[in-house]
Amino acid sequence: MRFTIEHLKKYFETKEVLRDVNFTFESGKIYGLLGRNGAGKTTLFNCLNRDLPIDGGRFYLEEDGQEKVLEPENIGYVLSTPTVPEFLTGREFLKFFLEINEKSIPDPQPLDAYFDFMSIAPEDRDKLLKDYSHGMKNKMQMLIHMIARPKLLLLDEPLTSLDVVVAEEMKQRLRALKEGRIIIFSTHIMDLALDLCDEIVLLNHGVLEPVDQSNLNEQEFKEKIIAALREEHYA
Repeated sequence: MRFTIEHLKKYFETKEVLRDVNFTFESGKIYGLLGRNGAGKTTLFNCLNRDLPIDGGRFYLEEDGQEKVLEPENIGYVLSTPTVPEFLTGREFLKFFLEINEKSIPDPQPLDAYFDFMSIAPEDRDKLLKDYSHGMKNKMQMLIHMIARPKLLLLDEPLTSLDVVVAEEMKQRLRALKEGRIIIFSTHIMDLALDLCDEIVLLNHGVLEPVDQSNLNEQEFKEKIIAALREEHYA
């Protein structure tokens, strides 16, 4: 399976945020979408999720040599600022999600098994989501997409609100999840991208640029990325 973006463009009035985005992502990999704050990473995700209309280009899935439209059920989007129904408890939210998606979730587990998997303490499971911390809301948002297992998973700065131990646990879970799907992980933290991701792409001057890791040691690789981001920052 592949996910292809061709000549995608996005403007905000006269500002050109995405100039000519072209890239093909392959299943079984985590891609690090690296760019400075304000480079347009969230804008790109919002376009792919159809939360924003695009001003040119197209994107699609390819399976068994056949081009397919990216349907809403094929995509999961974890926002940098978690969006959860705060009037529900964690348990009510998870139960509701499982019930409305029961036909598409293989081998559903008991609710507490999911909470255990996400290391959400028993005393927090029946709290209102409005009383969850930012990090806990983020974990609930991540959990439902891990259960749904979409073909394309967009992660917008998902680990920055988590403590070191939990972030490391989440990295392991994402690595286990990548088989048979495409994960695009947006971040401005270079070391995080290098640690987690199979491939790195830079969002630089409104286009996506792959970074070749094959002949670079770690320090040279970092210097290349820093140089590109600095160029973007001062452009």
